[in-house]
Parts: sequence; structure tokens; C-alpha cells
Amino acid sequence: MTVAARETTGLPGRTASWAQRHRWSALLLWVLTVAVVTAGSQMAGSAYQNDFSLPGTDSQAALELMERHGATQAGASVQIVLQDEGGLEDDRPRVERMLTAVRGLPFVTDVRSPYDGALSADGTIGYASVALAAGSEEVPAADVERLLETAGQVEGDGVRVEFGGDPVLKAEESGGGAAEGAGMLAALVILVLLFGSLLSAAVPLVIAVFAVGGALGLIGLASHVFTIADFTPPIMMLVGLGVGVDYALLILYRYRHQLLAGDDPAAAARAALDAAGRTVFFAGCTVIIALLGLVVLGLGSLQGVALAVALTVLVTMAASLTLLPALLGFFGGRIQRHVRRSAAKAEARGRREGRRWYALAAAVQRRPLAALLVSVFALLALSAPALGLRLGFGDAGNNPPESTTRQAYDLLAEGFGPGFNGPLVLVVQGGEPAARKLRAVLERTDGIAATVPPWPTEDGRLHTLIAFPATAPQDEATAGLVHRLRDDVLPPLARETGARYLVGGPTAATQDFADAVSSRMPLFVAVVVGLSSLLLLVVFRSLLIPVKAAVLNLLSVAAALGTIVLVFQHGGFGVPAGPIEAYLPVMIFAIVFGLSMDYEVFLISRIHEEWERTRDPSRAVRAGLAATGKVITAAAAIMIVVFAAFVLSPTRMLQQFGLGLAAAVLLDAVVIRCLIVPAVMQLLGARAWWLPPPLARLLPRIEVERRTADVGL
Repeated sequence: MTVAARETTGLPGRTASWAQRHRWSALLLWVLTVAVVTAGSQMAGSAYQNDFSLPGTDSQAALELMERHGATQAGASVQIVLQDEGGLEDDRPRVERMLTAVRGLPFVTDVRSPYDGALSADGTIGYASVALAAGSEEVPAADVERLLETAGQVEGDGVRVEFGGDPVLKAEESGGGAAEGAGMLAALVILVLLFGSLLSAAVPLVIAVFAVGGALGLIGLASHVFTIADFTPPIMMLVGLGVGVDYALLILYRYRHQLLAGDDPAAAARAALDAAGRTVFFAGCTVIIALLGLVVLGLGSLQGVALAVALTVLVTMAASLTLLPALLGFFGGRIQRHVRRSAAKAEARGRREGRRWYALAAAVQRRPLAALLVSVFALLALSAPALGLRLGFGDAGNNPPESTTRQAYDLLAEGFGPGFNGPLVLVVQGGEPAARKLRAVLERTDGIAATVPPWPTEDGRLHTLIAFPATAPQDEATAGLVHRLRDDVLPPLARETGARYLVGGPTAATQDFADAVSSRMPLFVAVVVGLSSLLLLVVFRSLLIPVKAAVLNLLSVAAALGTIVLVFQHGGFGVPAGPIEAYLPVMIFAIVFGLSMDYEVFLISRIHEEWERTRDPSRAVRAGLAATGKVITAAAAIMIVVFAAFVLSPTRMLQQFGLGLAAAVLLDAVVIRCLIVPAVMQLLGARAWWLPPPLARLLPRIEVERRTADVGL
């Protein structure tokens, strides 16, 4: 492969030149910026909060009414679950003393004893309901620990104590710190194998660490202004590490080619940034566009998550375009010597870089239709399970068996039935007679196992009633029950009594959120696909390239969702079966679609460069894959190990994210970029670059890859 260098004049090249000349200033600027942002974030603290409110839904209206009228169900609650194989009645004095101590805690507003009708039929299992003053997201961890310590004193002498409820569940969850470390270590190993040098391998990791560190500090500060979910930081690290290494690797690989072409380190850095830096910029823009598409969903803190991850990608782009050339200014000479020694050894052994990728592209081009059909069939087969996608939220039933929330969940299901873990809270606005009438109707309704007598709010203007489904919270029958109550059971009753009935509570709110995501998903997909395709249309001046990219990226997203459904919804590989987190498909779609566009821009920009130079469509595809196949595969491998490490996280949501992103990147890099794209480009030929003349005159002309290479194989 020969590369003819030329003078660079683009903005990325000029930025690289400045960063190299002032490398100490650039490095210190980044160090100071990250240090100041991190220190400011630590001093201010974070204000992450999960806002899954959906104005206009029954569950949200019910919650607002309960808060307005002082219902105890408006705050968070904790269940103290007790078991004694010999019967809990004999333990009554001990239990009542414990409940008196719990009732005296300053953050507790109400305690209901298990002896007030909350014992199982055989008397061996019971629960105490503890109402807290704050909502689930506002309860301090110290308060939860104090409550558990106080209630736990009753344990012993045959009495077993477990705890349930959202505050306890939240306290049990932990981030993916070990996952990030494992992912970074695996990424370092892959980079060392790629470059054969620890120094070259460390540079992309340094870029990723700076980018993620700066973004985390900024988002911590932004959480005081915007609504950002508390699960945002691990997702930011997940994406930031993968994308940070990805972008730096692309530029560093181009830098290596320029060194082999005979450029000195300074000129090689300018040329690499002027060429690959443009690709990084446009690839990053596609990821940001996909993430900002989440804003159109209007789903509370999910918008904050999208903004946070988009900011992470933006900071990563800035680090790749400014900090990376500064680091190359420090270590360019050492990297150059290593690159040339390695090239000399490879030449002595008769190795030619890109030869295998060139041969793979040629093989696909000989049988393009067969390669296309087999690959598409495989992706469609993996996508099929996604047709049965069921949205919801994981609960304590998905927790590790040894956790106290899972133990409490199982005890309650054993003593009172599976639906006891997902009660429905019905709000009655219309007086006590209307509430009693509701209870009578519910007791005759299929799917309701039991009800609790209605009780008034503090001001007496509202009544709440608890109904327990006959099925578990995550069961499809429970979701059907919520819809049946709202559509068939409550409207006739409301007409008869003149009262207002609302179905609320966590189980109903989960269903409302899932329904909202499902209904708004088509608009979200249309916005993301449309804007991304428009960007590709402008960049590559082709009508068919954006269409091809959109279809293939949708295929990779569908295959990733199908993989998640197989494992987490159907319980593959021993994973507890349950619904897919309601916000996961849109987050997976945005991130995967953006990352797929990354590889599309990386590969097609090099193919386009060769097409502009030779006007030979077949040769352009072979040369483009030969030039980018190794770096795309290495970048994909790094992303896969980073994302897959999160499968080891104790949090079900992060496990689903990790598996979905790892599967999508694997399929995109191996099946789509190495097989489907060469096959489609061969079948399209010169038509791939067709653009109607009227449209060509309207579109601005933008160069992604400045022509720096004369690739000959």
C-alpha cells in the first residue's frame, strides 16, 4: 500500500498543528478543565432523580391526587416481612416492640402491624407496612439503613426478617465499577495486540479517560438544573469508554499510515487529523443526532439521559481532535520508530497490510447476491424474537436470590399469592359509598385475588383502595387486568355512582410508561432515521447510500433487541425471565443506530475517496475495506469487550444494555460491514453514487475524507 501525502489546510489539520506546537498548553488545559469540573461536581454533589411521570395518564393523575390530599400511599413504603415456621402469633410481643421503635423514627409517617390482617392463612408469614415521609427517590440511604437496623433486631429465636420496597431495592443496587475496570483492561490487551506497543495502546485509553472524566463532572453539575436519572453515569461510562477508544483509534491508525508513507510525526499528525478527524466529527454528529432524537419522546428523565450521553460523545470528539494531537506531539518520535521497525519486519516476512481484507472483499464481490441473502437471513432470524418484545420494569423478583428484597418478594408470594408484590392502588374521588361500591365490584372481577377496605385521606376528600392481582407484577395477565379495569370495569361504575375512579400505583405506572414508549416509538425512529439519512445525503452526495445505511442499521438494532428478548425476556442462559426495561429499546436504538452510523461513515468515506480517485466501483470497495477492515474490527472488538463487561453488573438494566450494545456492534462490524456492505455496493456499482442533478445543485459540497491516500494493492 502506498500513500501519497499532501499539504493539509482543513480546520482539523490546523487544530492538530496548534495542539502540537502548544502541546504543554493543550495538555494542561485539559488537565485543569477536568480537575476543576470534577472538583466542582464533588463539592456541589449530584442531584440525579428518576422522573418517569407521564402527564395525562391515570397513574400520574392518581399520584397527584394522593399527594394533594395527603394519602399515605403517596410516599415511599417499606415492607418488613416476617416468618416463623411455628407461627407468628407467639412472637407478637417482640414484634410489637420492634414496630413501636420503627414508628418512633423521624422519617416514618405510619406503621401497620402484621396482626392487623396482614398474616398468611397459616399464620407463618406476615408483613408490616412502613410509610415514609419522602418518595422513593428522595429517601436518604442512611434513613433506609437505620430502618433496617431497627427492624432487624427482632430476628432470631425462629423469627426471620426480610425487607421489601423501592427504597430498599434502591439501596441494594450498585454501579458497574468492576465492569468498567474489566472493560478497560480488555481494551488495553486488544490495543497492544493491534499496535504491538504499550505506548501506542495507552494513547486511546488516555483519551477515553479524560473524555469520560470531564463528561461525568459536567453531568453531575447539570443534574442540579436538568432532570437526569440516577442510572445515567454508568451508561455514560459505557458509551464514553467505547466511543473514546473508537475515535482515538481511528485517528491513530491513520497517523500510522502517514508515518509509513514517509511523513515526519508532526506532518503525520496534521494529515491524520485532517483526514480521519473529519470522519470522527461526522460520525460523532450522527451519534448525537440519534441521541437527541430521544427528546421527541418527552419521557421525563429519559431526555436528561439522552442529553448526558450526547454531551459525553461531544466531549469525546473534542478530546480526540485536540488532546490526541498534543499527546502525539509528546510521543510521536517513539511511536514513529516502533512503526517503522514493525513495518520493516513485516516487509521482510512478505506481509502486506490489508491483503486479507482485500481478498475478503473480492470473495464477496464474486458472489454478492449469495453473501447478501445469507447475511440478511441470519439478521432477520435474530430479529424475530423482538416481534414479541414486552416492555416493563424489573422488580425484586429479578434480583439475585440471596438479596433481602428477593427473599421478601418470595415470602410474600408464598404467603399471600404472586400478585401481592404488584398491588394496584385505586383512587376514588366521590365519597365513601362510591369507594365501597368499587370494592364490591372488584371482588367480583376476574383477575383480582383480594382487596383491602378503602380508607380516607387526611382531609377526608379522597379514598384509596388496594387491589391485589391474581398474577405476578410482570405477568402479561396483570398488564391486561390494568387495561380491563380502565376500559371495561370502571367506566360503567363511574356512570352509575358519579364518582371518579383512577388506577394507580407502581404496577399501573409501569404499564403506562411501557404504553407511552410503544406509542411514541414510530415518531422517534422516523426522526432519528430521517435526520441521520439527511446528514449522509449531504456528506456523500448519494441518494442510495443513506437508504442502504438506514436499512442496515435498523437491521442491526432489531437483531440486538432480538438477542435481549431471547436472553432476558425468555430466560435464556439461566437468566430470570421478565419484561425488557421499558426505556431500554429507545436507548438501545439511539446508541446502536449512532454507533452503526460511525462504522458506516468510517468505511464508506474511504470507499468514496477511492471512487472519486479511480471511478472504479469494484476497486473502490476492495480498497476501502482493505484500508479500514482492520481498524473497524479492532475498534469493534474493543467496544464489544467494554460493553460485554457490563453483563457482569449486578443491575439487570446494565446487563441488558451491555448485552444489547455488544451484540449490535459484533453483528454490525462482522456481518454488515464485512459482508453485506461489500455485496450491496458491488450490486449497485456506479449507481451507488447517483444523485439527481437538481438535488446535487441544492446540496452543499462537504468533504469527509480529504484525499490523502493513493491506495494500491
